[in-house]
Amino acid sequence: MNARLGDLIAGASVAGLMLPEAVAYSKIAGFAPQHAIFAAIIGGLVYAAVGRSRFAIAAPTSSSAAMLAAAIGSVGGLAIAHEVLAMLIVGLTGAIFIVAGFLKLGSLSGFIARPVLRGFAFGLAVTIIIKQLPIIFGIDVHAPDVAHLILVLLRNMAAINGPSLAVGGAALLMLLVLKRMKGVPGAIIVLISGVALSYIVDLPALHVAQVGSIAARITLPSLPTVPFNTWAQMAQLAMPLTLIIFAESWGTMRTLALAHGDSINADRELKALGAANLASALIQGLPVGAGFSASSANSSAGAVSRWAAVCAALGLAALLLFAGGWVARLPEPVLAAIVISALMHALSPAPLQKLWQLDRDQWVATIAAVAVIILGVLNGMLAAIALSLIALLRRLAAPRISQLGQLPASHDYVDVATHADAVVAADILIFRPNAPLFFANAERALGEIAAKARLSTPKYVIISLEESDDLDSSALESLIECAESLAHQAICLTLARVHDRVRDLLIKAGQAKLAESASYSVDDAVTRLRGENNAK
Repeated sequence: MNARLGDLIAGASVAGLMLPEAVAYSKIAGFAPQHAIFAAIIGGLVYAAVGRSRFAIAAPTSSSAAMLAAAIGSVGGLAIAHEVLAMLIVGLTGAIFIVAGFLKLGSLSGFIARPVLRGFAFGLAVTIIIKQLPIIFGIDVHAPDVAHLILVLLRNMAAINGPSLAVGGAALLMLLVLKRMKGVPGAIIVLISGVALSYIVDLPALHVAQVGSIAARITLPSLPTVPFNTWAQMAQLAMPLTLIIFAESWGTMRTLALAHGDSINADRELKALGAANLASALIQGLPVGAGFSASSANSSAGAVSRWAAVCAALGLAALLLFAGGWVARLPEPVLAAIVISALMHALSPAPLQKLWQLDRDQWVATIAAVAVIILGVLNGMLAAIALSLIALLRRLAAPRISQLGQLPASHDYVDVATHADAVVAADILIFRPNAPLFFANAERALGEIAAKARLSTPKYVIISLEESDDLDSSALESLIECAESLAHQAICLTLARVHDRVRDLLIKAGQAKLAESASYSVDDAVTRLRGENNAK
């Protein structure tokens, strides 16, 4: 398929998803639908021009909409319209993004590990899907989080509206069938079918909600005079909004980039998100970010480049300008079904199952998914990041100490625990800390080595420092203390695989003898010690 044709089809499909999402998220934020639709149009175009992810769609998201509603609700006693407050908060959010980009704070994204992203994607998909269920069921219920929403839904199962469930269920089934047909814009087909149904059947009489009329333009109010303390208060509100947009956007961008072998730069994406939010603020739109559902749908629909995002934004504009009357008659359960369909593939447990098979970081990914569902996007992501950092610190604080032996007929020294044929000399013990030595682990790791040496009483102990390209003052002192402790037992300590910075540091610390005896390889160290022993 031609690349441009693929982008056009993907854009048309995503436009059909962005419309229902915009309507749904505007309700979450407490604004008219046009505020979200215009934000999706301008945000998508600006991000496509500045950003580098070929799948990301910058548009309002459920989490950012909820955060904006909470932020506006917390600003009391101001004679400023909510639309103006939103404009100011979104503008400040964009400014924070741009400043962070120029300060190169995107490197902080490295603390979001890949297992966290996989759990994040799964938990976010579950969260968004569950939030669409009240619309499918035709029940007007609300809850502060997903867990409470499920309880509220269970209590109100008797109030399910049959026609609403039938419309939503039929739309979802139709979408799942059309999704198997490559190149077919399923979302657009289902939207058209929903409009046609509204002309055939009197849905309002059956209590099936419809979108209603959407204003095709926004009247921008004049900027009021805002006191400095109010600006400071709004900046405090914009900060968590920035964090939640970045958490969701970077999680989405990096997940899709990893899946397709792409590379993206976090600092560039910070600036792109900032530009998109500033543009949205200028047209009084909602905050925008790379939402997981729309971006994933863009990837699944066969997008090849950022032109797909441009096509999606222009397609959304065309729907608003030329099909406003039809859009007003769209059944809301159809819109909810489109959102759910776009996220169905993200419910695959395969990425999490792979971690369990590898027995690596599975708890980090699982807790990330559960935390996002229970605590919400921002708190869930922060909890998962904290867990991954705790796991990292735990591994670093208690590094595994390997005892090394020589492979027969070679110069290679390997872990004797995994190589049964490795030979250990009677008078030389060789150890390797399997993590960099620093203040949190050096005393413990070197103390363990000294204790093992005292049990065997060899003539020499070699410590391989290949994992430590530098030492802090605590690790340096612990190393010197280890040498002195072994010397009291008539055991000579020598170092191998020593980096130049560590060698220079030992000389500065007055340990020239230890530095001069250090070798660049374990085999060199063993050869030198055996030569000295034979000379005696």
